[in-house]
Amino acid sequence: MDRTIRILGLDPGLRRTGWGVIRVEGARISHVAHGVVSPPERLTLAERLLALLTGVSEVIDAHDPQEAAVEEVFVTANGASTLKLGHARAAAMLAPARAGLPVAEYAARLVKKAVVGAGGADKDQVAFMVARLLPLAGKPTADAADALAVAITHAHARTARTLEARSLGSGA
Repeated sequence: MDRTIRILGLDPGLRRTGWGVIRVEGARISHVAHGVVSPPERLTLAERLLALLTGVSEVIDAHDPQEAAVEEVFVTANGASTLKLGHARAAAMLAPARAGLPVAEYAARLVKKAVVGAGGADKDQVAFMVARLLPLAGKPTADAADALAVAITHAHARTARTLEARSLGSGA
C-alpha cells in the first residue's frame, strides 16, 4: 500500500527562493501550498542567507514535508552571480537537511523536461503546465511555479524508482 507523503520543492535564489509543497498518494499529486521567501535586499549577504534558511525552515514547520527537492545551480558566465546563487542554494538545502529530510537535487533541464516535456522550455511554459497539473495552485509566481515543478519532478522520480524496485523484486 502506497503511503501519502508531502514533498517540498525549492527553487533557490538570493532575492527570491520559491517553494512549493505537494501531496503524493500513489501516482496522484495534489497542491498543498506555495510561496516565496524574499529577504530584504538591504541586508548583508550573510543576513540574507540566514533569512532564507529561516524562511524555508518556517515552511517546513508549517507544512511538515517528508522529503525535499532542490533545483541545481545553473552555471552562468558571471562567476560572481553563480557563486551567490550557490550560497542561496546551500541555505535552502540546509533547512530540510537540518529537519532530517532527505534532499534530492535536479537539473533545471530535467525539471523542465519532466513537467513540460522539453528541457529548453521557458518559465511561462513551466508555469502553464504547473497550473494544469495542480489546478488548486491557481497562478503562482514564476519562482513558486518553478519550485512546484521541482516537487513534481521528484514525485515522478520517486514513482519511477518504486516501479523499478517492484519489477526487480518480482524477478522480472
